[in-house]
Amino acid sequence: MNDNFIKVDDLGLSEEELFSWHPNDSLEAEKITAPRYSYWKSVFRVFFKKKINVFVLLLLAFVIVFAFVYPVFSGYDEFENLMDSSAKHLTPAAAMAKFGYNIHWILGAGASGNSTFDAVWEGARVSIALALVCATINMTVGVLAGALWGYSKRGDKIMLEVYNVVGNIPYQLLCSVLVLIFRPKFWTMVFALTITGWLAIAHFFRTQVLIIRDREYNLASRCLGTPTMRIATKNLLPFLTSIIVTQAAVEIPSYIGMEVFLSFIGLGLTQTTLGKLITNAQSAMLTPGWEMEFWSPVILASIIAIVLYVAGQNLGDASDPRTHM
Repeated sequence: MNDNFIKVDDLGLSEEELFSWHPNDSLEAEKITAPRYSYWKSVFRVFFKKKINVFVLLLLAFVIVFAFVYPVFSGYDEFENLMDSSAKHLTPAAAMAKFGYNIHWILGAGASGNSTFDAVWEGARVSIALALVCATINMTVGVLAGALWGYSKRGDKIMLEVYNVVGNIPYQLLCSVLVLIFRPKFWTMVFALTITGWLAIAHFFRTQVLIIRDREYNLASRCLGTPTMRIATKNLLPFLTSIIVTQAAVEIPSYIGMEVFLSFIGLGLTQTTLGKLITNAQSAMLTPGWEMEFWSPVILASIIAIVLYVAGQNLGDASDPRTHM
């Protein structure tokens, strides 16, 4: 026998000391020794690895907070100095010289002698609120309808016919007609932008669901008698999280763009919005000394769109579990 082997008897230990009985616990046997995994914790860990995302979120937070908080204290009045002809179309330097050096006049004065700075943030408040409400309604209805549409083979035929009819009506034309009929007010605009706006989103997600509908875990759920709604919400939608986030980031600025378009053709809100400011200041675009009246709302609307797009794209990438390795 090889001398490298040690006999158990040579250890001088009893069987009780060498061996111990371990109870058969089925629950303990199922446990896996591995680090705990949190999906959203991993999402934010990957997202905040990029420093640009921190900057983008801070900029977005500043814009949203300033748009909703500043107008409360600014006391903005669109016709503040309407009767004072010397207060109209002033450059920032001229406005401060006339009204004093404060934040209200850092962008000059507009066509009614009003503060351009105050007007821009008042317009941003209404435009962002409109975009958020419309995006929330359209994304919620569109994603749920798209998940059911793609999973239910019976409903697919009906919904395709509805989409082929309604989807071929130009969206801008339909919104324009509805706003014209019901008059341009905030909730009228919301109704016009959401009555069929969810349909295109639902069709997009229907295509995504078709790709994963017949995978093994969905077939197993169907065989076990799981309701269609539960399969759609528990099996399908979590898989599409990154796509949902990316789509939402694209949808929100699109409604600001639609509001600008409706204002341009004379169907915008009567309230001060970014679209109304841009439309009213068209003549100021190339007029020396008046440029800030036009470019201020344009730049702010562009910043909102770019920031939302970048944040949405990067959050969508971080939402993909394949990036959590």
